[in-house]
Amino acid sequence: MDLFQTLLRLIKNLLLGLLALLLVFEEWGWDTLSALVGWIARLPLLAWLERRIRALPPWAALLMFTVPALALLPVKVGALWLFGQGHAALGLVLLLGAKLLGTAVLARLFHLTQPALMQLAWFARWYPRWKAWKDRLLAYVRNSAPWRTARAFKTRVVTQVRAWWQAWRG
Repeated sequence: MDLFQTLLRLIKNLLLGLLALLLVFEEWGWDTLSALVGWIARLPLLAWLERRIRALPPWAALLMFTVPALALLPVKVGALWLFGQGHAALGLVLLLGAKLLGTAVLARLFHLTQPALMQLAWFARWYPRWKAWKDRLLAYVRNSAPWRTARAFKTRVVTQVRAWWQAWRG
């Protein structure tokens, strides 16, 4: 194998690794944060708004789902600008905040708009393919040695913290 192909494979694996990390975060945040927003959405005004969103026709549902995602793009670019200006901590806080807020809102919006989105032929054709590919990638990551090691470490830490907490509480 020549140097070019080796470099290409390295770049591909690096990008797949970064994508996998992003998807793992999204997967964790998607359900957890959507449930949190759903709990908050029990407030009367937000419940009314959710009913309106659920009733949208397919193309309006698509706009409802994509506009907030696009609205967060300038915030993320601003975070990168802060990194470039030497304000790494502030940039990181802004980027993480935008990621958490964006995941929470988009997860809830997707939950509300998915039935309408599935009425769009191209969406109904491509979404199951995307989901299957994503699920295979996540299964590969979860079966990897680093993931299993990290999970075992997390389990040990949680067990230790619980034991410490129980001992402290008496």
